Amino acid sequence: MLATTSLGAVWSSSSPDFGINGVLDRFTQIEPKVLFAADGYYYNGKTFDTRDKLKAICKALPTLSKVVVVSYAGLGSKPDRDLRVVSWDEFVAPFSPVSIKFEQTEFGHPVYIMYSSGTTGLPKSIVHGAGGTLLQHLKELRLHTDLTRDDVIFYYTTCGWMMWNWLVSSLAVGATIVLYDGSPFYPDPTGLWTLAEELGISVFGTSAKYIAACEANDVNPMQTHRLGKLRTILSTGSPLMEENFDYVYRDIKADVQLASISGGTDIISCFALGSPILPVYRGELQCRGLGMKVEAFDENGNPVLNQKGELVCTQAFPSMPIYFWNDPDGKKYKQAYFRTFPGVWHHGDYIEINDHGGVKIFGRSDATLNPGGVRIGTAEIYRVLERLPEINDSLVVGQRWEDDERVILFVKLNPNVSLTSEFKKAIRSLIRTECSPRHVPAKILPAPDIPYTINGKKVEIAVKKIIHGNQALNRDALANPDCLDYFQDIPELMS
Repeated sequence: MLATTSLGAVWSSSSPDFGINGVLDRFTQIEPKVLFAADGYYYNGKTFDTRDKLKAICKALPTLSKVVVVSYAGLGSKPDRDLRVVSWDEFVAPFSPVSIKFEQTEFGHPVYIMYSSGTTGLPKSIVHGAGGTLLQHLKELRLHTDLTRDDVIFYYTTCGWMMWNWLVSSLAVGATIVLYDGSPFYPDPTGLWTLAEELGISVFGTSAKYIAACEANDVNPMQTHRLGKLRTILSTGSPLMEENFDYVYRDIKADVQLASISGGTDIISCFALGSPILPVYRGELQCRGLGMKVEAFDENGNPVLNQKGELVCTQAFPSMPIYFWNDPDGKKYKQAYFRTFPGVWHHGDYIEINDHGGVKIFGRSDATLNPGGVRIGTAEIYRVLERLPEINDSLVVGQRWEDDERVILFVKLNPNVSLTSEFKKAIRSLIRTECSPRHVPAKILPAPDIPYTINGKKVEIAVKKIIHGNQALNRDALANPDCLDYFQDIPELMS
């Protein structure tokens, strides 16, 4: 990434556990010229071979002039001239190491292409500018995290999540960054805490899901590890519950700053996060980001305190996307963020801002799935299910479950088709292969019909509200409103 951006070129990445369609949904839009890929990866003690997947991806990307394969998993890769594939060693052989010279570009020069979750179609290709991104990251690292040249900072993240980009910006401070590849619970649940002890990590970044999983596995670093240099724990991806705070201060470290942070891919940074000079309140993000005019709006667009509202940002900020790829008139951009409250950035999260400036996050206010803190678009799952002749239609929603969110899939089957355990297994296997393990539904349930609006749009939010015990409003807008009755009081959703 550093070498790419030094040329003034644009960088984009995808996690290696994405399926073929998951990668192509993103990369076909941006028409990349050079692709760097691994021959495989390790996870949970297993080696995953990505070479066949890579071959299929390359065939679908005719704009590629070169594909460089790194023998990361030791599987090797035969050069394939037809697919423009060379090995890493072959690629670097003609060159000698030299100091990197960074091209001077404009403040708004594109540096990263990130991707939305793809709830209503293909993921949006979000382009971030070099100046705004780095300025925002330096603010959050230097001021909100108090990061210095003497710090060792770690964040457990894939290269497809914006926290990876955020972590890399720590190099601009002069700090040492730690990259980790693999399962956080392999070979045992204490692995990352051992890493923190051995490497002297001072800023430890993770997710709420990981913290909850540590508690569930009776991980007690306070008793088993020496974490004298650890001063800050960062958590993002999903709301950090009050009980998570209790666990951290009871079983990890008593004199640590636990900073829950929240923002998103859209802004490649945070709306609310920590502060080294403010107290930590149980269940709260410490403050809103400096220079971020963040408010909670009620449904009428009025700012509210001490009650749940829509997260909005009423003034421009440095890390707003400079544009969407293939959106020349900016229509998609405006629809994504400024449709709900004209002229005001609407992010799609429920938040509450209290009297002392603390913030609570209540999760997504739209239909985006968020299992384990990873935002997933329902459209990615639908595209896989459409290939199954047994399924007439489907609906995917997220259900709050055990301080997290799980994916629920409702399927309308064709006549003479039964939702057997074998068929459910086949559905899950296909989704895992074509999308990622995060996309796999926790529950697959039959439904007599799928609700649609009069103009033909699938109605996910109404079903999500119903399964959480709320009323679905505006039923008159539906072409088949009676089918909503089925989604009430489904016993299988209680287990």
